[in-house]
Amino acid sequence: MAAARHCIEASLAAFQARCPATLAVVVAAEGSTYVKPGAMALFDAAGRRSGWLSGGCLETEIAQRAEEARQLGRGILMDIDTRGDDDLLSGSAVGCRGRLHLALLPLSLLPGWDALAQAWLARRGPLRLQLDIDGALSAEVAGTRQAWPLSMASAHPLHATLHVRIDLPPAVVLFGAGPESEVLLPWLRQLGWWTVLVEKRPHWTGQGALADVHLPATPTQALAGGLQADAALVMHHHFELDRETLDVLAAHPPSFIGLLGPRRRQQDLFQLLRPDQRQALMPRLRSPVGLRLGGEGPEAIALSIAAQLQRWHGEDDA
Repeated sequence: MAAARHCIEASLAAFQARCPATLAVVVAAEGSTYVKPGAMALFDAAGRRSGWLSGGCLETEIAQRAEEARQLGRGILMDIDTRGDDDLLSGSAVGCRGRLHLALLPLSLLPGWDALAQAWLARRGPLRLQLDIDGALSAEVAGTRQAWPLSMASAHPLHATLHVRIDLPPAVVLFGAGPESEVLLPWLRQLGWWTVLVEKRPHWTGQGALADVHLPATPTQALAGGLQADAALVMHHHFELDRETLDVLAAHPPSFIGLLGPRRRQQDLFQLLRPDQRQALMPRLRSPVGLRLGGEGPEAIALSIAAQLQRWHGEDDA
């Protein structure tokens, strides 16, 4: 998920700056591969890359073909097959037995790509790509649609129309800032999470710059305004603000609610909630939030929370 977010951000920046670059999209995969259909990477004319399509073993070859597509001014369908025994000992020697089908798409051939990227980054909906047998490509995000009659070069022509979906990154809202969030917010963004910080206390509002969205509001105001997220972290280091947050989260849908602090603190907070609120929260609550990885201090706590969120999201996707 991180690669898709960073790649689409990089493609938008390149498109707007009119920097020559080629988007590589996995349109199909077979066997054991590093990535799944929908994985993306961006290669610019200077050889810089955003995103990974292998553990690094195939990137040089993909970059060369991406540059070829850019110079030719046409798309290329690229096929990488490492399923044979010879591939284990020669060539890239990736050690994987799989096959990747890639569409290499110069951004110069995709007028209107910026509108799609902006809609996806604004979390309006997933990005849906359709690649037809004749090479025609179309893309849509929540009603914003573009179609391009591309000329595709390929030694492996498509045998069917391919559909690829790039889902939105998961969203997490932090209710309250503190020493841990200063480390946690950049880590979560780097992992591909869409981050929201709800914090109005003057001492901590500066951390709003570390999140994708900063809401200088109370928890009640933020949730009443329609704030939605896959996960919520309650970490004010303030008993009453945490109580208020749990009070309103009981009636809202995040399926992961992490509460910072020891178990005794959670028990004290729950004594101030109604029985129906406790019942609504318990199946979703992780308290104390974070995996037991060892270590002390804000950095270790931030790592434990990021690891638990990442594991939970991976299990949810499985």
